[in-house]
Parts: sequence; structure tokens; C-alpha cells
Amino acid sequence: MSATPKTTDVLVVGAGAAGLACARDLAAAGRSVRVLEASDDVGGRMRTDRVDGFLVDRGFHVFNTSYPQVKQRLRLRDLRLRPFTPGVLVHTDRGRLRLTDPSRDPRSVAGLLRGRLAGPRDLLALGTLSARDMLGPRSRIERAEDRTTRTALASAGFSEEFVERFFRPFLSGIFLEDRLETSSRFFHLVWRSMLRGTLCLPAEGIGAVPEALVKALPADSVLLDTAVALLTDEGAQTNHGDVLPARAVVVATGKGPASALLPGLDVPAGRIVTTYYHVAPRPPLAEPTLLTDTRMRFLNTCVVSEVAPTYAPPGHALIATSVLGEDTPEARKTVTAALEEVYESDTSGWDLLTARTVRDALPAMPPPQPLSRTSRVAPGRYVCGDHRATGSLEGALASGARAAREVLEDLRARRVWH
Repeated sequence: MSATPKTTDVLVVGAGAAGLACARDLAAAGRSVRVLEASDDVGGRMRTDRVDGFLVDRGFHVFNTSYPQVKQRLRLRDLRLRPFTPGVLVHTDRGRLRLTDPSRDPRSVAGLLRGRLAGPRDLLALGTLSARDMLGPRSRIERAEDRTTRTALASAGFSEEFVERFFRPFLSGIFLEDRLETSSRFFHLVWRSMLRGTLCLPAEGIGAVPEALVKALPADSVLLDTAVALLTDEGAQTNHGDVLPARAVVVATGKGPASALLPGLDVPAGRIVTTYYHVAPRPPLAEPTLLTDTRMRFLNTCVVSEVAPTYAPPGHALIATSVLGEDTPEARKTVTAALEEVYESDTSGWDLLTARTVRDALPAMPPPQPLSRTSRVAPGRYVCGDHRATGSLEGALASGARAAREVLEDLRARRVWH
């Protein structure tokens, strides 16, 4: 056993977005910090693997340029962002119908009426809701009564038909639940962010985001392949039996490992999602657009190599399709049949490259949903992550930032272990 290591000001357990943001703020304040990551790379759920020459994100992701924490922490041009179409295609019993953001393409309104995706009543409600969310102060949303998203949409004047045809399929891919039971506050914040920003993918996959975050940390501050078995009075004990002393420990893992390290921690339920990656000889849809299904056979699908050509080798197309729940033979069969129909394409020549199931992909967020919660658990012990805020990259980063602020306050006031 080596000599007892020097006491670190703060140990951060987990190198996902929340942990990296927390560590960066602590280091920027002059505190010594070490990040302990159980896996072989940073990112947590925001990882990108290379499989047979294809880029495969661990679950389908989009990157929103309007998030305040994103704009504060990242140089967007370094990510080589590739945008989605500012709209969505909806597969209905009458074929594919398109909804495009009228604020970016005013001509699209006439198309909505002709295609009967939305009638005059729903277009008026959509314009009113979008204007209020995009132009109004964020504080108005944060102070509003919190209800389910379905209740809020009905109160906003949308017809049940439009909710079922557009909002339910589209938002299920964002909330990872198909009943629109998620907090209306969170819905309005998401809607605001989409209207004010651009949905993109980094050219090198979503894993480029945590890779950019880790560059802001001091060299050698992240220890990979170092799982924490338990927290001790001195700091933390790794799975190798080493005790790493620290004045404070921040648990920045997902909700499952956080509950194991911090018994009694109040955590929300989690959502499970599986993403299937298919390879085709040519793109079944030659545009970077999300496609949803009114029959809810999947959450969404898109040709990711049309968004970012770097996701696939030349001469191939990569299609990502997400469903709720685990990967099962029945789910694969349903997805295969649905893709042939919605893409109006022969899929017999497609190959399933891989399937990625992400458990606890997002926290459940029924109302009333707190937009942020304190990181303090006990003296010297803190927790952060999207399960302590909102299920988004913005929520994870903001939770990490809050944890750093509270740790720094307690270190200055000596409200820690040592």
C-alpha cells in the first residue's frame, strides 16, 4: 500500500456533465479537485462510441445552442455543430406531414393548413404559446403554476387531435414518457430553448461535449477506471481499497450510484430508452429532420448521417430510432416494420449495427417539479446531476455549478469534515 495521498479539497465522483462543471468551477476558484470516474472515459450518458467506422451515441441526443450554461462553458465553433431542420416530419395515416417553425420560415404556415396537420385554432394557439415562451421572461415560467404538460396544452387552447398528432409524439422523445405527464414548467422551458436556439449534433458525436468540458480542468485531475465503493470519514474509498482523503466529496453520478453512496437520498424514478442504429446503402430521407409517428411505435427516428455526415463512412447512411424501454425481440420487430412504412423505403437491405439501452436516461419530472435543489446532503457531502434539477444538459450543468457554489461557501465557512 502506498503512502497516504495528500488531502484534496474536493473529490468529485463521476465525470459526466454535472461532475465536470462542478470540478471546473472549483478549480477556477483555486481549490484542488480530483474527479473519479468508474468507466474508461468521461461523459457518463453523453458518450460516443466508434463501431465499425460509424459514430454511435449512447442513446439519441440533440445539442441545444441556447442553453445558458452551454453558452457560458463551451466554444460552440470548436464542436463543429451540424444543425437539424428547424421542424419535424409527422407520420400520420395520411402520410408524412411537416411542421416547421413559422418564426424561421413564415411560408410554412400555408403548408400546415393545406396538410391539415393543424387547423386555424391550433395555429393560433401555437403562435400565442410560442411568442409568450420565446419573448417573455424566464421568471414568468418559473413562477407559473406547475401542472402536467397535457393539462397545460389543453388550457392553452390546443385541440385534442393536434395534441395527439403533434405534441404527444414529439414531446415523448424529449421527456421519454408518452402520457404528457411531465411538468408544464419544464415543457415551457424546453419549448423556449428550442425556439431561441438551434438543435444540432457535434461532428464528432455528442461525446465531444464532455471532451470539451474536461479540457477546462487541470491536467491529470480526472482518474478514469476508478470506481468509488463507499464514502468514509476521511473522503472516499475506491474499488481498489485506496482511501482518498478530501475535505469534501461531491457525488455527481446517476441517481442509482448516488443512492448507493448516499443512503436515504431522495431520487426520482428514471426513464429507460433504447436506440437502434441501422445502416443502409443510401439515406431513406435526404434531409436532417426528425421524424415522429402518431401511432407511437417509436419515439423518433432520423438519418443522423444527414445531420452530420461524419457519423457514417462514405457510401453508407446511419439511421437512429429510439423507443421507450428495454431492447427486446418484439421491440426490434416493431421498429423494423415501422421504419419501412414511415420512410416509405425497402428496409430489407438494412443492417442493425447496434442497439444502445440507457437506463435512467432521464429523471421522471411530474409536477410539481423543482427546477433546482440544494446539493448539500450532510457536512462535507454533496450531490449533483440532472436528477437534482431538470432532465437536460442544462439541468446537469446548472446542478454542477450549484454544487460548486455551495461547496465553496462551506469551505470558506469551515462547514466541512476537516
